[in-house]
Amino acid sequence: MGNKIFFFDSMLTPKIITFIYWLLLLGVVGYGLSTMFGGYGGFTFQKFLMGLLTIAGGALAARVWCELLIVIFKINENIQKLRGNNENQ
Repeated sequence: MGNKIFFFDSMLTPKIITFIYWLLLLGVVGYGLSTMFGGYGGFTFQKFLMGLLTIAGGALAARVWCELLIVIFKINENIQKLRGNNENQ
């Protein structure tokens, strides 16, 4: 495992992207909850609805962004497999 990381035989960034996704998700939920229950004016239905929309939209946006980054690495992985198959022929 160690040699793969040091010699770039294995990609480390997809694992980091997964960690970043969970951090983004945690941040979005925290921000949505603070929108719902924080600030001045007490609890209102509008703030509650805005917090729910923030959580839903933020979670979706974080997921799509991270998936698009992962797709780049999957393309690279498949190109490496194709290159390996062509070298054996």
